Amino acid sequence: MKIKIPFSKFVNGVETHSNVSDVLDGEDINQVEELESEFASYIGVDYALATSHGTDALHLAMLALELKRGDKVVCSVNAHPNVPEVVRHFDAEPIFIDIDADSYNINLDLLENYLQENKSKKLKAVIVTHIGGNTVDLQRLYSISKIYDVKIIEDACDALGATYNGEKIGSTGADITCFDFSSHLKKNVCNGGMLVTNDEEIMERARLLHNHGITRDENSLEYIYEVVDIGNDYSMSELNAAYIRAQVSHQDESIKRQREIAKIYNETLVNVEHITIPKIDNEEHPFSLYVVKIDKNRDSFALELKNEGVETGLHYIPLHLLTYYKSKYSLRINDFPVALRSYQQVLSLPIYASMDDKDIKFVCDKIKKIASTRV
Repeated sequence: MKIKIPFSKFVNGVETHSNVSDVLDGEDINQVEELESEFASYIGVDYALATSHGTDALHLAMLALELKRGDKVVCSVNAHPNVPEVVRHFDAEPIFIDIDADSYNINLDLLENYLQENKSKKLKAVIVTHIGGNTVDLQRLYSISKIYDVKIIEDACDALGATYNGEKIGSTGADITCFDFSSHLKKNVCNGGMLVTNDEEIMERARLLHNHGITRDENSLEYIYEVVDIGNDYSMSELNAAYIRAQVSHQDESIKRQREIAKIYNETLVNVEHITIPKIDNEEHPFSLYVVKIDKNRDSFALELKNEGVETGLHYIPLHLLTYYKSKYSLRINDFPVALRSYQQVLSLPIYASMDDKDIKFVCDKIKKIASTRV
């Protein structure tokens, strides 16, 4: 039987089965409310609101900030399409910024330059994606936001459990942070997202719009309702919440193992020709992704790995190379040179807590084998 190492894998434990069984058995446990309470405690934040998907959390964040037609939201050009997508759904404009060559996160120098040169009441927010859970310089980011009076939305799709100066992402000072329990290319067996904030006003509006803008009188019949604003249905199912509760409870253990795997990758691949390991000087990096660079012919390298039984990922195709955004905003291929250069080389290797040392060795051996055939 041919060995296959998937790009991601989620393992169901006893706790997962117990939680899901409680739902199927009709136990009087509100799994969504329990998840929201436990998640807020885990992150260290005042409010948490579960959504059906991470994209829904981002979309609801835009609603909570009352994004309108013609408004502008700044984001990295290296992000999943759901980031600018939620902005475009309001007929607002995403503004793309190039990236840092080592972290692949938004370049804060370029962000500050843009904000300094483009002061406008239409500029509402900055969405910052933490690639692989590797955080940007948040102290500087928050300082920039105060100077230029913009809201900060953190896209923490790969930063669950990640920390900055010892504090969990989501509790460090952003106006809103959005999580995704089934992030890009790391598909879970369930979907779910979470919006967290310490701002009571933002959370009140998010809760209102979370269920079609419906309000009810607690002293009236349950089927009597009023609609006071236009919202949508962002609700998470009880089954998804039950599964995710178990996932979150073991997240710190998963991060510990991912760091161990990353260390093995670093030590094994550091001197392999044609491969550049991550330049990471952040001890808090959770290694939700392990991103290497292939010096040339990345796609053929990935295809050979696939044929050898190793699945890989790509984070991400720069947004200015995608037809919709390229055409809509007349973007040119060389407008974001760092993102373009990185895109041509980066490759995400499998990394997840259930990988054992044999799996890691298998991946490394296949990489070495393929790299040895390159000129």
